[in-house]
Amino acid sequence: MDSTSKKPDGETCVICEQKKSQGIHLYTSFICTQCEKKIISTETNDPQYKFYIKQLKKINTPKIFQ
Repeated sequence: MDSTSKKPDGETCVICEQKKSQGIHLYTSFICTQCEKKIISTETNDPQYKFYIKQLKKINTPKIFQ
């Protein structure tokens, strides 16, 4: 089973807030493949890291998973 999602019409990425057709789902949110790769390769001392943390905080854990 492939863990990435492909939708022809696209979904809005929670990080870059653009419509993309490929990416992953984290709970009920979508992260595009490009942002996923950037997050993984960003060092914690990089200024961009704080932006990714801020965007990721938008993701709410559904009650069923708590």
